[in-house]
Amino acid sequence: MAKLRSRLGAVTATAAISALTVGGLSSAALAAVDEPVDAGITVPKVDGLADDFMNGVDASSILSLEESGVTFKDFEGNEADVFDVMADAGVNYSRIRVWNDPFTAEGEGYGGGNVDAERATEIGLRSTEGGMKVFLDFHYSDFWAHPGQQQEPKAWSEMSAAEKADALYDYTYETVSDMKNAGVDIGMVQIGNETTNLEAAGESWPASGALFKAGADAVRDALGDDAKVAIHFTNPERGTYMGYAEKLDKGPDGNANTGDEIDYDVFASSYYAYWHGTLTNLTSQLSNVATTYDKDVIVAETSWNYTLEDGDGHENTIRKSTQSDKYSSSVQGQALAVRDVIDAVAKVGDAGLGVFYWEPAWLPVGTADDVESNKLLWEEFGSGWASSYAGEYSTDAGKNYGGSAWDNQAMFDFEGNPLESLRVFDYVKTGSVAPRELDSIQQPAITVTEGDAITLPRLRGGVLHGRHHGNRDRDLERQGLVDRRTWCLRDQWHDGERLRHRRDDYRARRLRRGREPRGQPRLRGRQVPVGDHG
Repeated sequence: MAKLRSRLGAVTATAAISALTVGGLSSAALAAVDEPVDAGITVPKVDGLADDFMNGVDASSILSLEESGVTFKDFEGNEADVFDVMADAGVNYSRIRVWNDPFTAEGEGYGGGNVDAERATEIGLRSTEGGMKVFLDFHYSDFWAHPGQQQEPKAWSEMSAAEKADALYDYTYETVSDMKNAGVDIGMVQIGNETTNLEAAGESWPASGALFKAGADAVRDALGDDAKVAIHFTNPERGTYMGYAEKLDKGPDGNANTGDEIDYDVFASSYYAYWHGTLTNLTSQLSNVATTYDKDVIVAETSWNYTLEDGDGHENTIRKSTQSDKYSSSVQGQALAVRDVIDAVAKVGDAGLGVFYWEPAWLPVGTADDVESNKLLWEEFGSGWASSYAGEYSTDAGKNYGGSAWDNQAMFDFEGNPLESLRVFDYVKTGSVAPRELDSIQQPAITVTEGDAITLPRLRGGVLHGRHHGNRDRDLERQGLVDRRTWCLRDQWHDGERLRHRRDDYRARRLRRGREPRGQPRLRGRQVPVGDHG
């Protein structure tokens, strides 16, 4: 692995980028007002962040993990409460999913933390004690609810939409009231999880409108103005958010100001960089909703992988065959991925309230080479994504139950040590600067057929401080040194010049021998690793 280090000094990432020259840093850069902290990772400052910006996490699987023997450490290596560790790193909000009844009649848990209202209250109290406000995420299901899977709870399976609305109101009101009375500091409540196409609890729009309204009304009645009401969607790349917002604004009858409108405060989106398009589009989608319908906006779920290794023997969602090249699979790449989502939400303006990282603590319960022991823990404590018991409720879970598919996207390593990327929530306020380090150089290959002209890439890609090489700043590109946005070094010789020199030498040798050149030198159908030829 090639290494390149140079201290950038006390300048913001943005200032350093614009001030970098062949000779080093300009005096203007050194005089930058906002000085970043020295760190092990580089995180450019995010401008315009409010003091109360929601730096959130969703660690809903935590009780089952701890019951399975997982422990966590602080940045000094001492065993510590995970919520204290996250709070020390700048996290100020805790999102907690709530399932109605994630258990069999005999009491076996479905997995994924087995998070019913009682366990959500326990997590909420620990979050509150750690200094965080709580964001409740009602799925209105007994297990995972997401696009294409909005199954009603077992107890509601024979109900009409109107009856479900009544049951949903009662369940929401009682749950948030009990949590408040227990001492949980609830700041926001989500009505349904990733309710794409406005589906919830087995109902589609417009019938589902009564359910959204019932949930929102229950939160208002139980908590008043002390908590915001959020409705959550995903797939911003599809451009559907304005349509959802319009329907919520008019209500299920399709007409404004008739009394059936959905009373909510926050339009929430998931955003996973490897699935959900560009950050520019995310900002645009959220800004349009915020401006047109006077709503606040958040990203309720995001994450990125810091490694491609598997920690528990259960296949991860992001692995070598499914990885994205938007950022590197590293702690640095993870930090930049989160930083850029925070930046995208901040660019919405005052309506951009915050960003929540999904399951930063979902660690392996054992090693990858001891899957059989891990399976026993997943089944007993619900610390995997699903147990076999969930098969009675979910066909998908019944076929694919197992461990954590998320352990390589956690913000703790497999042994429970916090990664420096967890500090991104603090670093975005000032920026952080690390030694510049070229993590890796991509090694693409080309296959050529005898007789064909050989065309090589003009630039060889590299990964520097977590981002992949790109062409984003023409001025600094002309200097031949760096890519402005990604801090990537130029591979200056690798532009075909060496091949042209070889070709010219070949032609000169032919002419000296009294022979006519015969075109390009040839390679006989073999792969040539780019960058290894000379």
